[in-house]
Amino acid sequence: MKMKKAWNKLGKKEKKHLAYTEDMELKSDYKKLETNLEENLKNIQDTLGHSADLVVRIFKIGSMSGRNAAAIFINGLVDKEHVGNFIIDKIMNDNSKLKSSTAGTLFTGIKEQIITVAEVEETQEWKKTIQAVVSGKTILLLDGWDQAMICPLIGGASRAISEPSSEQTIRGPQESFVESLQTNVSLVRRRIKSANLWVESVTIGDITETEVAVMHLEGIANEKVLIELKERLQKVEVDELIGTNTIEEWIRDGPRSVWPTIYNTQRPDVVMGELMEGRIAVLVDGTPNTLILPATFIEFFQTAEDYYMHWSIASFLRILRLVGIASTLLFPSLYIAFLSFHPDLIPTPLLISLTAQRQEVPFPLFIEVLLLELTFEFLREAGLRMPKQVGQAVSIVGALILGEAAVSAGIVASASVIIVAATAIASFTISNHSMIDAVRILRFIIIILASSLGLYGIGLGFIVLIAHMNSLRSFGVPYLSPFAPLIFRDLKDTFIRVSKPSMSTRPRLISQKKVSKAGNTDKLGPPSGRKGGMKENDFQRDPNEN
Repeated sequence: MKMKKAWNKLGKKEKKHLAYTEDMELKSDYKKLETNLEENLKNIQDTLGHSADLVVRIFKIGSMSGRNAAAIFINGLVDKEHVGNFIIDKIMNDNSKLKSSTAGTLFTGIKEQIITVAEVEETQEWKKTIQAVVSGKTILLLDGWDQAMICPLIGGASRAISEPSSEQTIRGPQESFVESLQTNVSLVRRRIKSANLWVESVTIGDITETEVAVMHLEGIANEKVLIELKERLQKVEVDELIGTNTIEEWIRDGPRSVWPTIYNTQRPDVVMGELMEGRIAVLVDGTPNTLILPATFIEFFQTAEDYYMHWSIASFLRILRLVGIASTLLFPSLYIAFLSFHPDLIPTPLLISLTAQRQEVPFPLFIEVLLLELTFEFLREAGLRMPKQVGQAVSIVGALILGEAAVSAGIVASASVIIVAATAIASFTISNHSMIDAVRILRFIIIILASSLGLYGIGLGFIVLIAHMNSLRSFGVPYLSPFAPLIFRDLKDTFIRVSKPSMSTRPRLISQKKVSKAGNTDKLGPPSGRKGGMKENDFQRDPNEN
């Protein structure tokens, strides 16, 4: 009905142009290449609007055939040196193999004997030819033949592999994904040298036609999750795909929930670890971010560095992060609840000190804390949007100057500044930005409940919050697993991380096909059951050994 009304509002010229455009697009789906080279080149230039970056190089095939050929590519997306060395130079100068006058024979001879490109594809379809050009591939056309040769000589400027900006480690590898899909896939391939690592490609975006790669370990990943992911990707209908967030919003469970149900990372080693557990990775061309699914709540508090240090230290730091998220949610709300509704629960000397600080403050406690929280959010957002060197100075100097000036002017109490500052510091212990954003929003909701009902409001908020989290699923996997449902053997990598030899199984709800890992804890310790380990004689060289 809406489409019909919109069509009726169009004028005669607009309707005619729209009908002509749709007719041309329909015809282009079935259009074939012509045998005349000049006509093919003219159609390509007209289709691409005679773009300034379109390069058309016409040259002679050898010196015996007398036929023309053309190499077409877009400048900046193709390595021009490779086009000249591996295609044009070979065809122009190799006279001994290009004596036939038949166009079809010449085309086959060029493909099989002349050009030294690793991957070559033939096509007669007009739409596929145009798509290859705009995708950064080189097209070779031959006069008198109605087929094109597609040669992927992709080049141009690209960002080098560098350290991850948001997931840094001290002991782990210092590599991050880049904006090239081929490079990102190769970074994972270098770490998992297995034939079971399967990569499937799909194109999303009616206009951008962005390539998306789905990676999984066959025999380990859950086939039901893989099938569900493919079905959801097929339902993505967008004109442009500018990043992973577009896909995430289309395929995620609980689209109205603030909790992230798909994990996001820039580290190849993290993707490797997730694939080994049975999860699936989704890589998008043009962005360094990779989606990992299914995801659970506890996964967002695990970092790559947890697996590069001793298990006891990693467990301590993981518990510290969980305390950090609890502090981020509760510090301001508990401060409001105790001081406004339950002052009898505060020790008398501390209560006297807090009350004395607030004697000259003109605002209620809720407004005071809310203003401080919003001021800090303004400073954090300004620091992120400004240049890196200036942003850090604005965040630090702004917080110090504004905080001290507000206390001196009697607008806020010093205790309130301490509480908000401690909350901000605690939020930085969370490594995943999606989880940080969710906690930032929920903190304001808990503050409102605390200012209305005190501790009862906080308790009510947490009951609703946990019930909501328990209802969430990530591709069929409960969001709070392995706590709800409780799976004891999967608790070894949650609040604490046990030693590597003890982690002999994969998460049961993630990898339902091959749960057990290689390894046997009976083989740990000194050989032959000795309690003292290696002895001095074990290092002596055999005199008969050459």
